[in-house]
Amino acid sequence: MTAVADHDFLGMLNPEENRALHSRGIVRRFRRGAAMLREGEDPTRVLVLLEGRAKAVTFTEDGKEVVLGFIAPGELLGEVATIESRPRSATVITLEPVTALALATSDFWALLDEHPRVWVVVHRIVIRRLRLADLQRKEFSGSNTLSRVSRRLVELSDTHGTESEDGVTITLPISQEELAGWTGASREAVTKALRTLRDLGWIETGRRSISVRDSEALRRFAR
Repeated sequence: MTAVADHDFLGMLNPEENRALHSRGIVRRFRRGAAMLREGEDPTRVLVLLEGRAKAVTFTEDGKEVVLGFIAPGELLGEVATIESRPRSATVITLEPVTALALATSDFWALLDEHPRVWVVVHRIVIRRLRLADLQRKEFSGSNTLSRVSRRLVELSDTHGTESEDGVTITLPISQEELAGWTGASREAVTKALRTLRDLGWIETGRRSISVRDSEALRRFAR
C-alpha cells in the first residue's frame, strides 16, 4: 500500500467521506495565472485541488511577491480562514490549468458535522502547515541562500519530482523569481546559488525546469 502524504486531503478521506465531499462540491476550472483565492477576502468557500498545481503567495508593502508554498492535487485550500471566520491571509495563483472542487462555507461545515473524522484530517493538515511555517522562519534566520535553495530543491524533488535514469526531474513549472520569493532571497542570489549547484554537477536547469542529478549530495548538503 502506498503511503498517503500528510498534505493530501483527498487521499486521507475514506470512500464514504470522499463521496460526501463530492456531493456537496461544484467543479470549477481556472486558467493558468488565475487567482483562485485572494488575500483579504471573506472566506465564502473552500477548495480542493483535483488537477493542476498552484502557489500560495503574499505581497510586501512595495508589491514584492513572497511565495509561501506550492500546492498539489488533493490539497485543501481556504480551510483556516473558514474555521477562524477571518479574511484570507494569502492569495492562491494557478501555475497551470487547474480543476478544483468548490464547497460553500455552509457545506464545508455540514461535511465536518456529518463526518467528524474529517475534522481530524483537517487538523493534521493545519498542524503540518504551522510546523512548516515555523521551520521556514528558523531557516531564514539561520542559513545562507545556497543552503535554503538546496533545501527547497530537495522538497520539490520529493513532492513534484519524476525519477529517471539520470536523476529526478522537478515537474513543477517554477521560475527563478518564484524560487527567490520562496527562499526569501533576491533573484540574483538564487541565480548564483543555482549556478554553484550546476557547477558541482548536482543539478541541471532549463527554462522553468530543474533536474536533480545527484540527489544524495544535494540532500546531504541541505541537512
